[in-house]
Amino acid sequence: MVYAFDDIKKVGVIGAGLMGAGIAQVLATVGYDVVLNDMNAEALAKAKTDIEGRIDRMVEKGKLEADAAAAAKGRLTTSGDLTSLADTQMVIEAIIERLDIKQSLFAELEGIVSADCILASNTSSLSIASIAKNCENRARVVGMHFFNPVPLMKLVEVIGGAATDAGVVDATYEMGKAMGKEPVIAKDGPGFIVNLGGRAYYTEGLHIEAEGVAPPEQIDRIMKMAGGFRMGPFELMDLTGIDTNFPVSTFIFNGYHSDARLRTTPRHGYMVEAGLLGRKVGRGFYDYAQDLPKLPTPPEAGPKTPLTAVLPERSDAFAPLVEKGLSAAEDDGKAPILVSPLGEDCTSTVARLGLDPKRTVAVDLSAVERGIVTVMTAPGGSDVLEAVTTWLAGAGLHVEVIKDSPGFVAPRIISMIVNLCCEMAQIGVGSPEDLGKAMTMGLNYPFNPLEYGDKVGADRVLSIMEGLQSTTGSERYRPSLWLKRRALLGLSLSTAD
Repeated sequence: MVYAFDDIKKVGVIGAGLMGAGIAQVLATVGYDVVLNDMNAEALAKAKTDIEGRIDRMVEKGKLEADAAAAAKGRLTTSGDLTSLADTQMVIEAIIERLDIKQSLFAELEGIVSADCILASNTSSLSIASIAKNCENRARVVGMHFFNPVPLMKLVEVIGGAATDAGVVDATYEMGKAMGKEPVIAKDGPGFIVNLGGRAYYTEGLHIEAEGVAPPEQIDRIMKMAGGFRMGPFELMDLTGIDTNFPVSTFIFNGYHSDARLRTTPRHGYMVEAGLLGRKVGRGFYDYAQDLPKLPTPPEAGPKTPLTAVLPERSDAFAPLVEKGLSAAEDDGKAPILVSPLGEDCTSTVARLGLDPKRTVAVDLSAVERGIVTVMTAPGGSDVLEAVTTWLAGAGLHVEVIKDSPGFVAPRIISMIVNLCCEMAQIGVGSPEDLGKAMTMGLNYPFNPLEYGDKVGADRVLSIMEGLQSTTGSERYRPSLWLKRRALLGLSLSTAD
């Protein structure tokens, strides 16, 4: 059987919701004849009106010529009958995310379409092999996971199941390119690339909050100011809907046989039970009836009054503060003690170095160039904390004070993101190149995790992960072998063997 991309002229799209309508719109505008199918006549009519309206707006914005828009509209037809897909060369399913319904649909399609018609599913997480289970010809079943809104989001994941023909994967990949997308090849498994890769950001934020380190709004603020993310993990969960985020997190956790690195927290499920689902109901981690917190601007630098402090280790890390007036001194039993641990909390650092906890302040300097530092002390607090934070603010830095936490906040979450991406490379979820493309384009991360690890140093990321694992005793922070081996050998995280 030959599945050739060049033979695809007419495509069926099943499901007239936002995703299906978006897929149909893109296909029609790039030159394919499209049959949009749905059993709900009202949904079909609305989808057709919406698609034509969006095409008209493309003309108004100068993104499409009027004659091309008219041609695109003419290539789109709608139908409530699956038999209307009989002469298509490819069918893309975008219906409810339920395995039993998808299995039934694909089995039914086999009796309607030609033997060489490609059957693609827009599933976001369900196994392609499972979807194809009831099909006689599983070789032509493939995943083609788009992202919402389809006309704007460039990424598409292409997933072959255990029985999928290589030619089907190739043809689907080329279809993605023909639609103006950036396709990536993902291994069939829970969450594919994007939904799996996104777990670290959400769940580590939840774990930090669960430990009492900082409230959601502070974690979000730190990740935006120090990490460069557009939204913090809690804002993002509120936006996508916690009733969507929690089930996906649970599905992926179970699918990877309870890997601790993917475990969420009790608060996550509680939010669903309490009906606190996010923006769509007016309340989630935030109350949307209230004004949402805004990012502060770093304070203006005041007089550069020197601060004298003891720097017992990693004194070179404090170079940015030395430039602002910090000076190192011998321990006189009175001066503040500043540390900047990697993956440890302040308590562990104090105990390891035999420091006075009442004079010790741990400082996260990873985002000092962004104008923000995060500080913490061991339980019981530090007598010098106020003096240190006052000096930092006077040096023009925004200061966040958190409870004791291994890895602070931003380094901890970002290292988890890098480590999970490394693990995905290790187990072949995608190539390093495709992983980076998917994480930046599908999740809107401000960096490619593997390239970020190379930039800051794989050895540094490994030190943070090992510190997190040692301090907490949790397998959640187990370093990926991809990270560990490359850090030990001085190799790039971004290149395959």
